[in-house]
Amino acid sequence: MYTSAISNFAGNTIAMVLAGGKGERLSPITENRPKPYVPFGGKYKIIDFVLSNLFNSGIKRVYILTQYRAYSLNKHIQDSWAKWAGLGEFYDTISPETTNIGEEWFKGTADAIFQLMRVLESTDADYIAIFSGDHVYKMDIGQMISYHIINKADMTLAALEVSPAEATRFGIFTVDDNYQVTAFTEKPREPVTIPDRPTCFASMGNYIFSTQKLIEVLKAGRQYHADLDFGKHVIPMMIETGNRILAYNFMDNLLPRMGPGEKGYWKDVGTIDSYYEANMDLINVVPQLNLYNYRWPIITNQGNYPPSKTVFDEDGRRGQSLNSYTCGGCIISGSTVRRSILGPCCKINSYSLVEDSILFDNVEIGRHVKVKKAIIDAQIKIADGEEIGYNHEADRQKGYMVTDSGIVVVT
Repeated sequence: MYTSAISNFAGNTIAMVLAGGKGERLSPITENRPKPYVPFGGKYKIIDFVLSNLFNSGIKRVYILTQYRAYSLNKHIQDSWAKWAGLGEFYDTISPETTNIGEEWFKGTADAIFQLMRVLESTDADYIAIFSGDHVYKMDIGQMISYHIINKADMTLAALEVSPAEATRFGIFTVDDNYQVTAFTEKPREPVTIPDRPTCFASMGNYIFSTQKLIEVLKAGRQYHADLDFGKHVIPMMIETGNRILAYNFMDNLLPRMGPGEKGYWKDVGTIDSYYEANMDLINVVPQLNLYNYRWPIITNQGNYPPSKTVFDEDGRRGQSLNSYTCGGCIISGSTVRRSILGPCCKINSYSLVEDSILFDNVEIGRHVKVKKAIIDAQIKIADGEEIGYNHEADRQKGYMVTDSGIVVVT
């Protein structure tokens, strides 16, 4: 496993992962689960990406702040990540009712951290990494910590280079020639570009703080804002009071055996269309996101599943998986799966066709079924003879959601 170049500092860091997101734009697949618990790439959950980045970077003291429909996410953490911690290491889930403030929901991103003030004031860590739990990417966080230390920053923000056209969807940093942040604007109509470059710096929602500085700014900000938020309140307040805030260019973050197309890869997957497209990229011959880099593995709870298999090999009834991901426990029985992702323990019965689709775990497709360009939620059984994705009006009449781009969502 690759070791961060600054692993001694990473070991003196604790992380807080904001994983309470409801993911309303991903509805209906987030109606019964938080966005960080949404499956991605068949076997993974979205939160596994940030937790893998922390683990691979040598940061193994991690608090995961959960909130919306937290049971499934908490169980995933306890069944997997919490079991891998060693002496002095932990992956601990914290919901609002377990904080020292009282049983009230987190009102803002910084308020969530403020409610863990007892942890901040008692830790021996010099640095706090605050990362979002609902994005898909790979990153050596030790390199960002090194940048924070070398440049003597009070706060360091992970920044994604985007075009001015894309910038209107993000929180955008204005920086000087030394990448010091001088302003922060949410979804600007006329975004400011990086000096001498045609691109803009967008916030990735990931921050490094020196511990004492974080305590200081949270206490100061909470006096005026009950819904204390990093973007709305903390960053502008720190700029006004002359703190040293630096943007860390994510394009400078390098991993061992990283392919040229993977550099700078980061996906919000915040809509059905973006989620579908990011998953479908995985089954390309050369995907942008390489899940086969064993020097920087994405880790998850593997489950005690048997291998996937195909059965029957006769004309008209041939089990085959083409250009697809099939997870453990899947059985493709006398049917065809093409350009699709099958989560654990799916079964595709004879004479059926599944194309350009994403199936969550334990989906069963009956006989003589045709599915095209669909997302099918976990535990669903599709009856014999059904067709999904071929007649969108009929799909809507069945209660399925159909996006403008023609993706059918079955929940």
